[in-house]
Amino acid sequence: MGYSFDLADVVFLRSAAGREAVVELSALALTSSTRLKDVAAARKLVGERFAAAALETAVLRRRAESKLDDCADWLFTDAALQQATASVVARHRARRLAGRDVHDVTCSIGADLVALTAVAARCAGSDLDRVRLSMAQHNLAVSGRSAVLAEADALRPVTRGTAVVADPARRDDAGRRRWNPADLVPPLDDLLDVYARRDLVVKSAPGLDFAAVPDTAEAEVVSLAGQVREAALWFGGLADREVRRRATVLRPDGTGWTITDAEPDDCPAVEVRQWIVDPDGAVVRAGLVRHYAARHGLAQLDPHIAYLTGDEPPPGVRAFRVFDHGRYGEKSLRTLLRSHDVGRLEILVRGLDVDPDELRRRLKLKGTQDATAVLTRVGDTAMAYLCHAERV
Repeated sequence: MGYSFDLADVVFLRSAAGREAVVELSALALTSSTRLKDVAAARKLVGERFAAAALETAVLRRRAESKLDDCADWLFTDAALQQATASVVARHRARRLAGRDVHDVTCSIGADLVALTAVAARCAGSDLDRVRLSMAQHNLAVSGRSAVLAEADALRPVTRGTAVVADPARRDDAGRRRWNPADLVPPLDDLLDVYARRDLVVKSAPGLDFAAVPDTAEAEVVSLAGQVREAALWFGGLADREVRRRATVLRPDGTGWTITDAEPDDCPAVEVRQWIVDPDGAVVRAGLVRHYAARHGLAQLDPHIAYLTGDEPPPGVRAFRVFDHGRYGEKSLRTLLRSHDVGRLEILVRGLDVDPDELRRRLKLKGTQDATAVLTRVGDTAMAYLCHAERV
């Protein structure tokens, strides 16, 4: 779970000596194999008392680079960094709060606050963790942002008339994810009771049980660069009254597209055509596969499986051009692959109990060509589709 920072650590890390120490430690390898050497270097540089805090900060800053923008001087805890919203996603969510007075009631180290302060009229942040509040104050300052910060329980409002942002803790003490809204900290129902008359957005894990989410919410699943990152539950005036489920697909530059359950979902199931399309994970998780298919003139291979097929894939996606197919079995697949001289194989699976890595080892391919095998169930039949993956 990482090093447990205290307020004295934060004071030191914000000092000139602390800042210089972290910069120097950041130049080390900071790998598991160099851990003992890195610890020795930290102790020599700052002494026993602050060595762990300085070294952990250097490690966390390196880890944060791929997630948060302009965070070279930020302070983190391990758990806070894990739960922090990626900057691209935070900016996307903040746009729906532009011009509002906003209160982040679980502000932690301030990752969402930095995005909110760029667009909101006024911002407040609160948390029960004094260490994280002190880190948030620092992170806002080095980012050139400001917000009113307070030590407060998310379930005891300290502002009026603001839109509320909440990011409940989603892991238990052992680090396991919580999927039930009642197990969040604070629980979703408690947040809804306390802020029943306020505009509210609650960040949650994409694996959240949406069946337990009130019908009054708009549930948005967001992916970034092909990886599903989070879900956001919008309530009150922040929710689109015509939408219950939304998928938003973001690129690293912040551009992207969205689809909702307000769109048509007419989508037949047909025999395979020229292409197979595997929809973005946000579309699948939001239950909008049929809507996505209808938008792009695609069909399903099976009504219960997310693979789509058509004669022309949507632009900008990685799709799979089918060049052979047949019933799936290891023996028949091996024969099919040998007939096409396949030696390097990507394996995609839905609806079948197949481990791609184990299957690939058992196939023992020796050909010279690349291919993708899409393995899935169509009705009661296991099928294998041999394809070339292409970016269209």
